[in-house]
Amino acid sequence: MKLSDVQKTLKAPKNQFNAFGKYKYRSAEDILEALKPILNGEAKVILSDDIVMVGDRYYVKTTATFFGEDGTTSVTAYAREEESKKGQDGSQITGASSSYARKYALNGLFLIDDNKDSDTTNKHDSKDDAILTKIKNAKSEKELGTIYSGLNEDQQSTYINDLSKRKQELKK
Repeated sequence: MKLSDVQKTLKAPKNQFNAFGKYKYRSAEDILEALKPILNGEAKVILSDDIVMVGDRYYVKTTATFFGEDGTTSVTAYAREEESKKGQDGSQITGASSSYARKYALNGLFLIDDNKDSDTTNKHDSKDDAILTKIKNAKSEKELGTIYSGLNEDQQSTYINDLSKRKQELKK
């Protein structure tokens, strides 16, 4: 299995809800669960964590590596540990940082756009300028189809009107 096939196929919807912040989100575990039936033993993903010191702060460095028929691809993400967090001991702080770094390493590896997640913008209806630019600059319906198939489920619903509008413009 090729990485590009997994990137096109993977759907990891935001099925978890934060009642305090009133937003939906996905975790690293959600992404991994969505991956299992796609990989089906034909490829594998390995996550590894390291603790690194940058300046006077500790960071969790996570590397997500995909092993498939087209070779090996790795993506690295970092998350800084809080110096202290009320109600959490050191191992809980490290664990939370690890989860965060793992999620973003997986997002990078599988091209999952989290622009609408609370921990990136906290604006649930905002649109990614890069995606809008791709749609606006598409030269054919086939190119629009490629853009659409590269979006995750949340993005597809967010950008469907922009894609339809551009499709109509191309027909003129």
